[in-house]
Amino acid sequence: MHKTDLSDSLSRLCRAVQGGTALRDLRAGLALLSRLPLPAPKDFPTPPAVWAWPLVGLILGALSALAGWLAFALGTPAGFAAAALLAAHALVTGAMHEDGLADTADGLWGGWDKARRLEIMKDSHIGSYGVMALILVTLGRWSAVTALIAGGHWMALVAAATISRAPMAAMLSLMPNARGAGLSQSVGQPAPPAAGQAVLVALLLALLCSGFDAIAMTASAGLAALALWRVAMVKIGGQTGDILGASQQLSELAALGAAAAIL
Repeated sequence: MHKTDLSDSLSRLCRAVQGGTALRDLRAGLALLSRLPLPAPKDFPTPPAVWAWPLVGLILGALSALAGWLAFALGTPAGFAAAALLAAHALVTGAMHEDGLADTADGLWGGWDKARRLEIMKDSHIGSYGVMALILVTLGRWSAVTALIAGGHWMALVAAATISRAPMAAMLSLMPNARGAGLSQSVGQPAPPAAGQAVLVALLLALLCSGFDAIAMTASAGLAALALWRVAMVKIGGQTGDILGASQQLSELAALGAAAAIL
């Protein structure tokens, strides 16, 4: 990001806070990315204020970590507490990101051309690629979460959830819509500086949670998201809502793996 872009991102964030729209943006993000029983703001921002998405991740990550902590405090093994955390995360998000991961795997690898891949991704049925993606990514997340819980690194779990929402914001802001319809199209495309805002907020929040370990976690999540970005551009020419959901799952997996390796 250029220095002028960073300065513009900072000034936009300051104006959001000073103008009293920060709470509205957060409520809108929670309404869009979670299943928490919260009323959406009447003046829902369009396009969405994606700078707040990492803050949404912080809240959802904290709620999920709390579920895991309660299970662990009751004397259950770290593996059981990790399963409780992942279950809580799926409940508060409606498993929308897991659904996106499965549809992305089925579509990108199950079709021979763009039209067929998009058709498969739109189909509500799950195929073998989707099943394997869910199993492998969930197993990887569970393994890393188990190690972090056993080591008492609860805030790293919150940091990973925070970081994983930044790639979604970046892809929505910077990638063309591949379908020309669907949720990611209907909400509108934020201006490119919004991607910088989301990454900046995610990094700052993650640093507060995990210190400088957050840098390695963010870098790992970014690499995972870039790999998905490249594959999506080659196979379907852009992003869809499913691609955004898959980016959350893959970047969280990468962030958790980096945290487990470091800590």
